[in-house]
Amino acid sequence: MELYFKLTISYRDFLTYYQGLADKIEVRETQGRILWINGRHFRRFLTENGIQGYFKLVLDDKGQFVSLNRV
Repeated sequence: MELYFKLTISYRDFLTYYQGLADKIEVRETQGRILWINGRHFRRFLTENGIQGYFKLVLDDKGQFVSLNRV
């Protein structure tokens, strides 16, 4: 299953996820469903400006995480 969503989060706001103080990031995918994604999957996208972009989340048949990429 492929799910698409846009995310804009500042560097400062993401620090709680990066430091492990919070774990899930809530996003709304293009079909309107709310997703809770573990913040650790976003760490590689963090820049000094935070995280910004359009992303594709891939889940397996059981709904388990497979990959997350910026598109």
